[in-house]
Amino acid sequence: MAVTMSQADVQIQPKEEGEDHDRPMPRSDSGSGDDSMDGLVKHRCPPTPSLSPQKRTTSQSKTEPPLLWTNKRTIYTAGRPPWYNVTGTTFKEAFVIGLCGGSASGKTTVANKIIEALDVPWVVLLSMDSFYKVLTKDEQELAARNEYNFDHPDAFDFELLVNVLKKLKKGKSVKVPVYDFTNHSRRKEWKTVYGANVVIFEGILALANKDLLKLLDMKVFVDTDSDIRLVRRLKRDISERGRDITGVIKQYNKFVKPSFEQYIEPSVQVADIVVPRGGENFVALDLIVQHVHSQLEKRKQRGDMSALATAHQGQPLPKTLTVLENTPQVRGMHTIIRNKDTNRDEFIFYSKRLMRLLIERALSFLPLKPVSVETPQGSIYEGKRLSGKRISGVSILRAGETMEQALMAVCKDIRLGKILIQTNHDTGEPELHYLRLPKDISEDYVILMDSTVSTGAAAMMAVRVLLDHDVQEDKIFLLSLLMAEMGVHSVAYAFPKVRIITTAVDKRVNDHFHIIPGIGNFGDRYFGTDAPSDWYESDEGMDY
Repeated sequence: MAVTMSQADVQIQPKEEGEDHDRPMPRSDSGSGDDSMDGLVKHRCPPTPSLSPQKRTTSQSKTEPPLLWTNKRTIYTAGRPPWYNVTGTTFKEAFVIGLCGGSASGKTTVANKIIEALDVPWVVLLSMDSFYKVLTKDEQELAARNEYNFDHPDAFDFELLVNVLKKLKKGKSVKVPVYDFTNHSRRKEWKTVYGANVVIFEGILALANKDLLKLLDMKVFVDTDSDIRLVRRLKRDISERGRDITGVIKQYNKFVKPSFEQYIEPSVQVADIVVPRGGENFVALDLIVQHVHSQLEKRKQRGDMSALATAHQGQPLPKTLTVLENTPQVRGMHTIIRNKDTNRDEFIFYSKRLMRLLIERALSFLPLKPVSVETPQGSIYEGKRLSGKRISGVSILRAGETMEQALMAVCKDIRLGKILIQTNHDTGEPELHYLRLPKDISEDYVILMDSTVSTGAAAMMAVRVLLDHDVQEDKIFLLSLLMAEMGVHSVAYAFPKVRIITTAVDKRVNDHFHIIPGIGNFGDRYFGTDAPSDWYESDEGMDY
């Protein structure tokens, strides 16, 4: 039987008999593949000119960075790769909310209100508007004359939509099309979307497809008066989409209103909650937020750093690990950079020397093919050349950047990318905050650089990001000046095909996850700074 809480505020729909209210949640936005996070919060990272915050749009059909600015904080509606355990798999699946309602009913407003009230920093906001089908030439002409029905189920690419939502629910990264409402076509560029704790999917037919319904953990219908929806649609289509008033009214009467009555309005029967008055109905929004919080609490599984610390004790070091030969020269340089009394200039100089040796060693593992060249004397020399297409370097910010110069000195015209990972002190989990990868990186050998690796958690997340971008696991080379045995085991166990190369491996990690005897806070010693307490950097010897 239906439960009513002030019927004007919210209606809770009854479940069908036998339907599971609390079924286990199987487990992101829109950033491009080569620059999926263009915005960073200024006070949370060191000043880097290329990482400045930008304004966002609430629509995933547009190209601005997917950030939602509120009075209290910045929310990343792009989502992010979820935390992975020691086996490289996800702890949990996303909680997916489906928001349905007529055109201009206020679905996006409701979505943003929910996001703000949830107090969850990582959310995916996915719009059904992104999944309109590619129109034929004849359909394009009909659309130009307002004779094409965009509110009919046949107008949407449900197959692509279901596949995208399935992947998001499992924490996979996906590509989402970008639809241009001005000329009724998909844009050439698609957006990369990452998993998150919560996925909010909104659209006029969000509850009208049986395959979509199976993926939704909470189904909400936004019920707004038809006159209000018409006025909103007029304003939107004229001001934002360049339509004329006659065409908008013609399309509304011929397609929008009949489609609402035939396909959209009946889906209220499958909704868990009906929200009258949209974003202004704070009682209903509060009820939704409370339910989502309760479900997230049930599914909460924090990354256990102590589990990482003990998972591989007593095991021999993996065969995928290569440690630079401990020559007197290497030993001497380690003595200098490990010495707490070494001044900054010497620390930088000898760190760079080690980085150069490390990168040269790593390049020796790249596959080569035989090639013949003619010398200036007219003789033939039988040599070698890289058999792959190219090499890209990716640094884990902040201190991973220090290895870029050595890489560029060895590899001419190499392409570079960056990943920023910070810790969430409430959960103890590493989280992805910024990502910029070279275009078509999936075809490359990738040198992943981090100055120190302690538990390996950040390195594992970085590897997972590369795999999400279709980089082959056996083409990833993790380079670090210093690693703890724990970090080596964790990365090798989760990703057995990744080659790990370092100049030294220390046995212990203390209770604060600092490498012992270690090298200290590499980033601070190199840059001459004191790291803010809320910074998580694997390069600091604090690699959770």
